Amino acid sequence: MAFADLRIGDYSFYTFTGKCCKLGKPNDRGKVKSGILMPDKHLKIYVAGHKGLVGSAIVRQIESVGLHTWVGATRDQLDLCDRTAVFDFMGEHKPDGVIIAAAKVGGIAANYDFPVEFLSENIQVQTNLMDAAHKSDVENLVFLGSSCIYPKFAPQPINEDSLLTGELEETNAAYAIAKISGVKLVQAYRKEYGRKWTSAMPTNIFGPGDNFDPQSSHVLPALLRKFHEASVSGAQSVTLWGSGSPRREFLHVDDLAKAVLFLIRGYDQATAINVGTGVDLEIRELASLIAQITRFNGQIKWDASKPDGTQQKLLDVSRINNLGWTSEITLDQGLKSTYEWFVNALAAGTLR
Repeated sequence: MAFADLRIGDYSFYTFTGKCCKLGKPNDRGKVKSGILMPDKHLKIYVAGHKGLVGSAIVRQIESVGLHTWVGATRDQLDLCDRTAVFDFMGEHKPDGVIIAAAKVGGIAANYDFPVEFLSENIQVQTNLMDAAHKSDVENLVFLGSSCIYPKFAPQPINEDSLLTGELEETNAAYAIAKISGVKLVQAYRKEYGRKWTSAMPTNIFGPGDNFDPQSSHVLPALLRKFHEASVSGAQSVTLWGSGSPRREFLHVDDLAKAVLFLIRGYDQATAINVGTGVDLEIRELASLIAQITRFNGQIKWDASKPDGTQQKLLDVSRINNLGWTSEITLDQGLKSTYEWFVNALAAGTLR
C-alpha cells in the first residue's frame, strides 16, 4: 500500500530512574517548575515508531542522556494495524508507559490523494495501542498528535483550547480527524478509567531521519531535496507550490524528543499540550534560507494554482514553557545539520 512504511510499526522501550520529588527550578538534571512529578521507580516505556523521524530522535535522546535503556522491534516483526498482535505484544512486555510516535504522515499531496489511508490506518494504530495499553494496565502514555488538529482559522498563536472550535483545513482533514480521535480517546480513558495519559501536539517537525520523498514529504524536507537537486543539476529556476505567503513554525526533532521525555516523566493533564518554538516565518522566507544553504542561485517561482493550506499555524507554547521546557535548536542550525544528514544519506544510498 502507498506510503505504508512511512511511520507505522516500529517499537522500542526505555527505562528511567529517578527519585520522586515535586520539582522547582530547572537544573542540570532536567528538573522543571512545579507541575511535574518525577517517577519513583524504573519505567519500561514502549515507543511505537522508533525507526521513524520522531521515534529515532527519542532513541538518540535516551542514549545521549544515559539514564534509560531501550529495545525495539521493526514493522516486519509486528504490524500495528493487527489488533490481536498488538494486544499480544503489549501483554508479553507489560510496559509501564507508552509513547505513540507511530503514524502515517505526509505532505499536502499525500494527504489530499490518500484520505482513506490517512484516516483509517491512523485510527487503527492509535486505537489498537491505547486499548492494548489499557488492558495491560499501562500507567503512563503520551500520544503524539499534530498542530493540524486545530481549526483552519484559529486565532494566532493557537492555544490548546482552540481544539474543535472551527472547521479544519480541507487538504489534511482526514489526518487531522484521526489525530483528534486519538486526543479524545486519551481523554476518554482518563475520564472513565482514571488513566494518567496525555497528548502532545507538536508543530511542524524536521531533522535527521525525515522523509525526503518528493511525493509524500512535508514542506521542509521537500524543499531541501528540490533545491539540492536543482543546485546539483545547475537548474536556472525552481517552481514551488502555492503563493509562498503561508506562515509555518518548525521544531527540530531532537527538541521534540526532549519534550516527550520531559512529559512522560509525569505530566498529568487531560488537555493536549502544544510543543513548538513559538516563532514562525513565511514559506517564501524558508525557501530563501534553504536556497542559500544548498547553494542554489537560480530563480524561485511560485505556482499559485496549487493549494497553500492553512495561512498561519503558530502554536501558543506558553503552557509547556511555564512548566520549564523550551526549544533550543534554532531554525538555521537545524536546517544546516539536516541538510548535511540528507547529503550524507543520499551519498550512502540509505535515504528512504
